[in-house]
Amino acid sequence: MKARSAAVPTDVYLSFVESLFGNRQTLFVGMAAHILTYLAVYHKTRDFFYIGLSIAFLVVFAHRIRLFARFSKANKALWSRQEIARWELRYVIGAASTAAILGIGCGYAILFFEDTFVELACVAVTLASMVSVVGRNYGSRMAVSLQTMAACLPIIVGAMFSGDPYKLLLSIMLIPFMLTTQSMATGVREFLYENVVASQEMKKIAGSFDTALNNMTHGLLMLDPDNRIEVINRRACELLHLGDRSQLKNCDLDVVLRYGTRHAFIDGSMPGLIQKQLSQLTDGTISRAVMQFSEDMILEFSATRRPEGGVVLIFEDVTARVRADRKILHMVRFDTLTGLPHRNYFSELVKDELARRREPGEVGFLVLDVADLKHVNDMRGHLAGDRLLVAIAGRLQALAGREALVGHLVGDHFALFFPNVARDTDLESRMRDLHSAASADYEVEGTMTPVSFSAGAVILDSADLRMEEWQIKADLALYESKSRGRGVFTVFAQEMDARYVERQQLKTDLAAAVAAGSLDVVYQPMFRLDGSSIDCCEALSRWTHPERGAIPPDVFIHIAEEMGIVSEITRFMIVRACRDCTTWPEHISVSVNLSEHDLRNDAIIQVVMDAVKEAGLAPARLHLEVTEGSLVEEVANVRLILEQLRAQGITIAIDDFGTGFSSLSYLDTLPVDIVKIDRSFVRDISEDARRFRLLRGIVTMSRQLDLEIVIEGVETEDQLALLRKYECADLIQGYVYSVPVASETIGLLAERAETSAKMARNAGAA
Repeated sequence: MKARSAAVPTDVYLSFVESLFGNRQTLFVGMAAHILTYLAVYHKTRDFFYIGLSIAFLVVFAHRIRLFARFSKANKALWSRQEIARWELRYVIGAASTAAILGIGCGYAILFFEDTFVELACVAVTLASMVSVVGRNYGSRMAVSLQTMAACLPIIVGAMFSGDPYKLLLSIMLIPFMLTTQSMATGVREFLYENVVASQEMKKIAGSFDTALNNMTHGLLMLDPDNRIEVINRRACELLHLGDRSQLKNCDLDVVLRYGTRHAFIDGSMPGLIQKQLSQLTDGTISRAVMQFSEDMILEFSATRRPEGGVVLIFEDVTARVRADRKILHMVRFDTLTGLPHRNYFSELVKDELARRREPGEVGFLVLDVADLKHVNDMRGHLAGDRLLVAIAGRLQALAGREALVGHLVGDHFALFFPNVARDTDLESRMRDLHSAASADYEVEGTMTPVSFSAGAVILDSADLRMEEWQIKADLALYESKSRGRGVFTVFAQEMDARYVERQQLKTDLAAAVAAGSLDVVYQPMFRLDGSSIDCCEALSRWTHPERGAIPPDVFIHIAEEMGIVSEITRFMIVRACRDCTTWPEHISVSVNLSEHDLRNDAIIQVVMDAVKEAGLAPARLHLEVTEGSLVEEVANVRLILEQLRAQGITIAIDDFGTGFSSLSYLDTLPVDIVKIDRSFVRDISEDARRFRLLRGIVTMSRQLDLEIVIEGVETEDQLALLRKYECADLIQGYVYSVPVASETIGLLAERAETSAKMARNAGAA
């Protein structure tokens, strides 16, 4: 590569030119040697020509000294490449002038004197100067070329005109000297150029490395095989409180840490632990470690072994991350509301307790279901319900003490594990006592709330404990308690498992029956108050099991709700009811019940309209009944669905009216056409005047709202006579007129009712 001035970078070019002006001492020595030599020659020859050359040396020397001084004072940072080139030319002119004076002196001596001293003195001082050209002027190709030519050409010319062929031959040998000098200077210049460029690249890389190192978000420590610090960045000093990093090089890491972090520790045990972890990192035992220096500083270290020995430690502040992880772990393990362990962590704690047991023995589990939570949520809001759960959790922990672990499974379910460490405790009695003590009044928002618990317990040997089984058994016992009534305590018995298996099989069979459409439908007519006609029939589902016979509707409907297939039954009932209704007289409608699950989204709208369209049934002949239980959770959403159905011509009825807590408000907020008063208001109305007055009040209010009234559960003639006397209903549904019958029987019942009515009218007229 040729390091020409036009090719090299400007900063390198400037460094070359600076080297020309660098060594002034050699300039003084050279000028003194030149003048003294020429004065000696003058003394030998008495030729004033050499006096003139000496004066010329002085003039050029003075000019160059002034030039060097100006160069030193100049602000080179602002120089352009052209300005640098001008200074190079100024130097070259001065240097070439000196070389030319030397060359002229030599050529003159060869041409006019046959004196060995004169020739030798002039040639010697000239060639001595030329030897220094490479060392002093390598930075400028032009300076080397002009100086060698200015010095050597006059010698060659003098030898040519001297007439001595030997001198001519000797002088011609100066040409290889000139070329060699230029080649040497070029080699030195190129070598230095490559080194300057390499040095600049290294400086740039070192600068970039230093910048990157000190702007890292991570701390970095590079240690030699003796655990001494070779490299440390600014972030490391900040994290470890080590002060000025320039003073830490070659310091032992252990000493530095003992000094730098002594104020960061909370107690004296931490430094030893951290020192042990660092030793494991540096000796390669571990490659990663998290160290807690204080409550406010947790660092994570990773170590990488160096091939030549030593280690590189990179670390970062993970305080926020560790705190977040701990918080997330706590949230995963513990319920945020009650502070009790969740189901999975509760199981882990149980396993830990069992692992600490040295000998097997009886252990106990108790699952508690808060019987009154839904009522609190409905009446006082979910915030009050949450506060009740917190109060219950606190009391259970206080009652359990150290005898049992308390966990919050889900919603209103709590679990307790009795490890029975003492082994002399009657577990069943202890659990019954705790259940009894927990069932008490709880203060919530300044109000005392009575709370009872349904409880399921299981007692088994720790050696036989299977974590996946205990809760199933406890749940079976809990289910048994709830089926017996409120606040009951039941211990798991093996026959419960058999009933559970039987119920699971029943679920399988029901799913198959629903999928095959093998349910049956019967209809209970709704007669006019006087029994003169049938206006509507309620569709009722029936399931006859191939092995167990008829399964009560309340049993298989409840199972269907548990399985989430009750909406499929509703779809089946709507389709069948619409199809059967088209076979009845046109004035008779059909009524179908909707469950809570059906009203959770608007998919039921399409189901209804498709069934009506497919059967060719007038929409007004289809009545849809909703219970108050299906309205509790999402009244606004249910209202929107019912409004859309009513807009399509469907008739809407509220079933079992009066059994909920907010019945009256539903009449005002929902698009209702019919009110079906629950059978509980009809029972004993002949004997209970207060109950009958309540019934008449509901009827009066409903009539004022222009609602049609249906009374369910009318079973006796006395009840019917009283209702007729006071005109308490538009329609009557009950055994007093008809039990549920098959679809084919409806037409016949309608004819009989009309015939009986005509006969009664004729008898009255007669």
